[in-house]
Amino acid sequence: MSTHELYVNPPSGPGREIPASGDARFSWEYDMADAGRERLLALYQKGKDKQWDGARRIDWDLEVDPYDPLGTPDEALALYGTRHWAKLTEKDKGELRRHYASWNFSQFLHGEQGAMVCAARIVESAPDLDAKFYSATQTMDEARHAEIYGRFLHEKVGMLYPINDDLQTLLDDTLRDSRWDMPYLGMQVLIEGLALAAFGMIRDTTDKPLPKQILAYVMQDEARHVAFGRMALRDHYRQLTDAELREREEFVIEGCYLMRDRLRGVEVLENFGVPRKEAEEFSERSEFLHLFRKLLFSRIVPCVKDIGLWGERLQKAYLDMGVFDLGDSNLDLLMTQDEEIAERLDAERFAEEERQRVAEVTAAIADGAAEE
Repeated sequence: MSTHELYVNPPSGPGREIPASGDARFSWEYDMADAGRERLLALYQKGKDKQWDGARRIDWDLEVDPYDPLGTPDEALALYGTRHWAKLTEKDKGELRRHYASWNFSQFLHGEQGAMVCAARIVESAPDLDAKFYSATQTMDEARHAEIYGRFLHEKVGMLYPINDDLQTLLDDTLRDSRWDMPYLGMQVLIEGLALAAFGMIRDTTDKPLPKQILAYVMQDEARHVAFGRMALRDHYRQLTDAELREREEFVIEGCYLMRDRLRGVEVLENFGVPRKEAEEFSERSEFLHLFRKLLFSRIVPCVKDIGLWGERLQKAYLDMGVFDLGDSNLDLLMTQDEEIAERLDAERFAEEERQRVAEVTAAIADGAAEE
């Protein structure tokens, strides 16, 4: 079935073209033994070692109820407690859960395609070969993530949403900029930070094994991507002038306000007949949205501070958003936890498979003994 047949609201066209700018850079320095480059090369090695196959590592045989794909409680739905909620039948509530899951995972899918394009752009434009090497592994990671989210939506939910206009704006701004570091900043710091917050919130609250697997394994990869962006940008931003740093801080400020104020799933409520202004009010009152925003900045703010973008105007913006204190969060600890959760899921699954094999062998031996 064509993906276009599954869209709730048809996209404006078959795809989107964003004019590219900036230079494609070649490096003739192939000696990777240069002191100070070991960190990126170690991350590149880890990127190679940690490649995996989404068709095999994820248990696609797990059943998913399309009308409750994530086990979402009533209280987490923006319509809960409003005058519209009482009018919904149980079937309507199931359809609402389906739409919200579709909207969330559709934005994940579109974002991962954007991340794949940005990673490919970094391969093209980064001046250093070690950064190109690592970005090549990230491009493969992002392709795998898009494959997985697309499969989940096609096979398990059966519904997609077009890319959110404001997420598209942020991607467009990131890709149109000719400066080679901007795909790092827009994607690795802002969009990946947004994605990790959303992934982590669902991963840690859902009781459904398939989406939990998908999100945990994707987040394991994303932990490496954020580490790469931090290393590359921290080194580069030490060399920039105050004016150049201010330009990048302005980009971060605009991106943070955009993500905080616009990515709310209002499109879902509009599809249920709720006027846009009212849908925005319901979304703003949602405890789920408030928690998501807090988690969103727990990933972005410490990363921004770590790479050296911490000017007065940026600090003032974070004070206005009420997230300034998150600059002291332990980002390394969060990333370590992301990797450990995926490893635990693997260990649990392998242990269960081993128990099943032992049971099969034991049953076969018992059957053989009974026949003698």
